[in-house]
Amino acid sequence: MEKSLAPLEGAPASVRAHSRGSIRVEPLTCTIGAELFGVHLGDASRDDSLFAEIRALLLQYKVLFLRDQDITRAEHVAFAERFGPLEDHPVAGSDPEHPGLVRIYKDLDSAPEHYENALHTDGTWRENPSMGAVLRCVESPPVGGDTMWINMAEAHRRLPEHIKTQIQGLRARHSIEATFGAVMPQDARHALKARFPDAEHPVVRTHPETGEQILFVNAFTTHFVNYHTPENVRFGQDYAPGAGLLLNHLISQAAIPEYQVRWRWTPNSVAIWDNRSTQHYAVQDYWPAVRRMERAGIVGDRPF
Repeated sequence: MEKSLAPLEGAPASVRAHSRGSIRVEPLTCTIGAELFGVHLGDASRDDSLFAEIRALLLQYKVLFLRDQDITRAEHVAFAERFGPLEDHPVAGSDPEHPGLVRIYKDLDSAPEHYENALHTDGTWRENPSMGAVLRCVESPPVGGDTMWINMAEAHRRLPEHIKTQIQGLRARHSIEATFGAVMPQDARHALKARFPDAEHPVVRTHPETGEQILFVNAFTTHFVNYHTPENVRFGQDYAPGAGLLLNHLISQAAIPEYQVRWRWTPNSVAIWDNRSTQHYAVQDYWPAVRRMERAGIVGDRPF
């Protein structure tokens, strides 16, 4: 049974339930996330106007959720490809018949893996991080296994002004070697870094479609590359540990609940997110239960 679409009492107009075209929309928090009703992504993969409605809502809410999406893998890929070409992943494998559709299967015979349960933005170790993703739940635990998303435009907007001034113009490195590669043997880790050298991105990026300023550091970020200037460093401790403490403070902003939305998965539920303006965290509290997900990641642009 669908939730009531009556306006939320006392809620700002921007977070009240409403309709857009053929889609009914219920915001889930005051800052991020909305659940969509009356739409099927199989139809949206073939319908230009329906897809345009969804894309506009994604820019507004940053992550969209739908339930009961009994779609085929081909429809999943076709819908995601409307945003742009799909990307592969050097560590997680793709479905052999649908390149770009990554299987994230946590089965009973799998040891617990701790790489999703970090606050991160997908692929910032690439020169062109992901634009976004479409993630469908194939099988969910009876309880647990939620995913959280964070509005990093809001995180930047609410920083103190002196910190905004300090970080404007800063750039940082992002590394796959320091994250996925850390559990690999040395030769494999070095080969991974040779294939994907550390990427450098602005600490504050501009969203290419909305113009929002976004705090763009996460679990893949290792250090600032242009912090050691006379304006920032009087004594050595201003840089070490000063720069690291500032970076950790910025990364920690994603942990603030007011910027977050949390989604409980059920089979055939789907999340669509804008990777340019969000982070996410997959809660791994369910092992040894089974959680099987399939994700289509979309190639992005170079942050500026």
